[in-house]
Amino acid sequence: MSAFRLFATRAFCGVPVKSVRPSVNLVTNDEQLCLQSRFTAVTRLFSSRPHNSKVPQVATWEPVPQDQLPTPPQISADLVDKLERLALVDFRTKQGLACLEKAIQFADQLHVVDTSGVEPMDSVLEDRTLYLRDDTVTEGDCAEELLRLSKNTVEEYFVAPPGKKKTEYISFETKVLIIMTVHYSDDE
Repeated sequence: MSAFRLFATRAFCGVPVKSVRPSVNLVTNDEQLCLQSRFTAVTRLFSSRPHNSKVPQVATWEPVPQDQLPTPPQISADLVDKLERLALVDFRTKQGLACLEKAIQFADQLHVVDTSGVEPMDSVLEDRTLYLRDDTVTEGDCAEELLRLSKNTVEEYFVAPPGKKKTEYISFETKVLIIMTVHYSDDE
């Protein structure tokens, strides 16, 4: 078994070597085999671990002690009504309020995290160059043509028919809300 095949089997975590073309040049330097930089690109494609990862292999997060968290706020009835309208969730039950308080307590842990000296991310793909195309209009001035395709229009706008829907709450558990929305057609 060649050194390349042995290393490829280990590095690619079971990916068959036949799928990797051995186009990597082996360079002998002081009786050591060194792989050129093209192998790094192949490794990143087939490996489950990145080449030079700054992400730890095990979780480093620890729960925040309760004494460091701020005191939980009192939730007013107006706020509960507003949240119910926005989220279509019933918070009037004891389980609903307990779930809401736990969610607020979980989010309060973010206030304790020390972010001094940490720069905000510009993009989730910071290590890659993002190529953007020029923002030039290639087609346009076809609003009248598009409006002719619509069934209902008012002035220069599309009109969408209002839908009727009724929301039913099936079950409410500590962390999971199951909401079933029943849509009714216009002829009912």
